[in-house]
Amino acid sequence: MLKYRYLFVLLLFCSLVANAKIDRKALVMRNNPEVTAMDTLSSLSVGNGGFAYTVDATGMQSFPEYYKGGICLGTQSQWGWHSFPNTEGYKHEECLKPYNFGHQSDAELYACQFKGPGRQYEASEYFRINPHRLHLGTVGFGFEQNNDSPADITSISQKLDMWQGSIHSRFSYKDTRYDVTTTCHPQRDLIAFSIEAKTIAPILLSLPYPTGKHTDDACNWQADSLHQSVIIMQGKDYAVVKHTLDTTTYYIKVRWQGKASFTKTKQHRYALTPRASSIRFTVEWTPTPPSATDGEKDIAFDEVKKEAAEYWQTFWTEGAAVDFSRCKDVRAKELERRIILSQYLLDIQCTGAPDSSPQNAFPPQETGLTMNSWFGKFHLEMILWHQAWLPLWGHTDKLQRTLNWYFHVQPIAQQIARRQGFEGARWMKMTDPSGEEAPSKVGSFLIWQQPHIIYLAELAYRSLSKTSPEDARRFAGTMYPLIDETAVFMHSFANLDTINNRYILRGYIPAQESLRADVTFNSPFELSQWRTTMMMAQQWRERLALPRKAEWDDLINHLSPLAYNKDSLYLAAESATDTYTNIRATSDHPAILGALGFFPMSRLINGKVMERTLEWIWDNWQWQTSWGWDFPMTAMAATRLMQPEKAIDALLMSQQKNTYLNNGHNYQDKRLRLYLPGNGALLSAIAMMCAGWDGCTVSNPGFPKDGNWDVEWEGLMAIP
Repeated sequence: MLKYRYLFVLLLFCSLVANAKIDRKALVMRNNPEVTAMDTLSSLSVGNGGFAYTVDATGMQSFPEYYKGGICLGTQSQWGWHSFPNTEGYKHEECLKPYNFGHQSDAELYACQFKGPGRQYEASEYFRINPHRLHLGTVGFGFEQNNDSPADITSISQKLDMWQGSIHSRFSYKDTRYDVTTTCHPQRDLIAFSIEAKTIAPILLSLPYPTGKHTDDACNWQADSLHQSVIIMQGKDYAVVKHTLDTTTYYIKVRWQGKASFTKTKQHRYALTPRASSIRFTVEWTPTPPSATDGEKDIAFDEVKKEAAEYWQTFWTEGAAVDFSRCKDVRAKELERRIILSQYLLDIQCTGAPDSSPQNAFPPQETGLTMNSWFGKFHLEMILWHQAWLPLWGHTDKLQRTLNWYFHVQPIAQQIARRQGFEGARWMKMTDPSGEEAPSKVGSFLIWQQPHIIYLAELAYRSLSKTSPEDARRFAGTMYPLIDETAVFMHSFANLDTINNRYILRGYIPAQESLRADVTFNSPFELSQWRTTMMMAQQWRERLALPRKAEWDDLINHLSPLAYNKDSLYLAAESATDTYTNIRATSDHPAILGALGFFPMSRLINGKVMERTLEWIWDNWQWQTSWGWDFPMTAMAATRLMQPEKAIDALLMSQQKNTYLNNGHNYQDKRLRLYLPGNGALLSAIAMMCAGWDGCTVSNPGFPKDGNWDVEWEGLMAIP
C-alpha cells in the first residue's frame, strides 16, 4: 500500500497546501449516507473491489423484486460468469463484416451486430449476450416471499459507515425491532451479518438463473428447471450449497454462531432459521468447492468486522484527501459528499480483489458489481474514467491489478489488428474475461480505448517513481511490451496524406458517438489523445535506454491539428463542417473539450479557439443528451483554460445525468440508475483542480480565489 503525503512539489506538479492536516475520520464520517425509508434508489453496498453485495433498508436483500427498478440488490463477483448453451455452434467469425475505410487493407473485418433474421444476426446476438455476469444469489429476510410489502418495514434508521466498512440498519417489522449489521471481508467474497431481534424471521438464500438481458438485476426466478442446486456438506453450524448453471458451477458456504437450522425449503431456496434473539453468520461464495480442511479458514463475524475496519481506515488514511469544510460556498458540502462517496463506490466495485490473478482482475463494467449493464460486459474505453483516479489519489497498486489483465488478452488484440490490416494490438471495446470482442453497431469502430493503456501506465509509473524508483524501473520493463504494441497500432492506423504532409485519423466512430465511421475523420479528442500518448510511448523507450522510433516522431510532428470554422470554433471532426448547425453534432459527449481536458496543450490546439468553443458549448450544447463523465470532462477543460468558476459550475451543473443519489451513485436515467464512469471522472477532475498538471505553477488552479473555496488537500498527484 502506498504511504505518502505532501509529495510532488517539483516543477512537474503544483504546490501543496503547506502543512495541511486533514482530519480523515471526520471527513469520511460526516459524509456517511443515511436512509430512513424503503427508497429503491438509496440501496447501500459493501464490497472489496472484486466482489460486492447490495442491500435494501433491512440491511439485507429482503425485497429484491421491489428494488429491481432502482439500484438493484446485486451479489456479483469478478469471477462469476455464465453462458447459455451454444446449441447452434455459433462462431465469432460469423459476426465479422468487411469494411473499406481507406486504410492499408481493402477489407477490414469488424465484429458487427447484424440485423435479423438470419444466422449472422443470431450469431451476433449470441455473442453479445454471452458470456454475461451472474447474480450469485440473494440473502435476505423472507419478507417478500411471505407476501409482505415494503410498507411493513417501518421506523427505518440505516447508515453506511465508510470508516468501518459496515452498514448498520434498524427497523421495525410487525412490531418487532431489528438491529442488523452487514460487512464484507476485504479479501474474500464473504459477507458477515449480525442480527438482533426478539423474534428473527427466517433468512433466505435464493439462487436465480440469469436473464441474459442488456440491463437488469440478472435474476430469472421462473427458470427453476434450467439449473441445479444441492446441499453438499452440512454440520451443526454450517452448510455448503453447490449451484450449477449449464457449464458454470460455484459454491456458497453459510456458517453461523447461535441456535439455528439450515434447510432447503424449495427448489433453489434455502432457509437459515434462527432459534434465539440474536444470530451472527457469514456467507461466502467461491468458484471452487471447499475442502475438508477449509473449516480451519472459517472466520466469524467479529473477525470480519475488525478486518474490514482495518482495511477501510488504511484506505482513507493512506490515500489522498480533499477537505471542503472551510469553504464558504454553499455548494462545497455537496461536492465533498460526491467525492467521498465516489471513492468508496469505486473502491468496492472497480478495483479487483487484492489476491486476483491477471486472469481474474478485469476492468469494471459501467454499473460495477451492483447490476448488469451491456450484459455485464465491460468497456475498455471506460477504464480511463473508472481507474485513472487511482494513481492520482495514491492507490496505484489497485490500478496495476487491471493493467496486468491486458497481457492475458494481448494475443486477441493482435488478431483484431491483423484481420483489419494493421500492425500491433487493437484493443477490444466491449468484452468479457476472455477478451473476445463482442459484436456491436458502435463498439468495434471506436478507437479512443486504444491509448488508455499508455496513459494509465504513465500515471502508474509517475506515482511509483516518487515512492520507489526501483519499483518504477521494474514496472517500466514489465509494461513496455504493451506500450510498444499499442503505439505500433496507433502509428499503423494513421493515414499519411503525402500531398499535405500530415497524418489523418479516419474510419472510426469517435468518443462523440453521434458521428458516423464511414465519413468521420480527425475528431479533436482522438487527435489530442494520439499525440499525447505517442509522446509518452517515446518517453518509455528512453526510460529503457532504447532509441526513439523515427516513424513515431514523424507521426507526432505531422499529426493534423484540430480543425475549426470561420467563427473560430472547433469542429466535432474535420469532416463535420456543419457542427454548429447540425443537431446531431451538438449532442452526446462534448468530446471537443476532452482534447484539452484530460490531455495537455500542444501544437494541435489554439487556446483562444478552445476558449471560444467552451463558451459556445456551455451556452448551446444539448446537455440532456450528455453522460455523467461529460461534466467533469468539461470542468477539466475549464481548469486548463484557467476558468475555475466555470469548472465548479460544470461539476455541479443541474442536469439529470449529473445527479448523485443519496448513496453517491451517478444517476443517468431509468435504464442506467447508476453509472460509475461519472464517479471516476469526478475524482480525476478534482485531482487536476487541486494538484494541477505538467507545468502548472498555480496552487489549486481549479478553485476560485475569492475566499469561498478554501480547499485543503493531501497526497494528490498532478496529471500530465
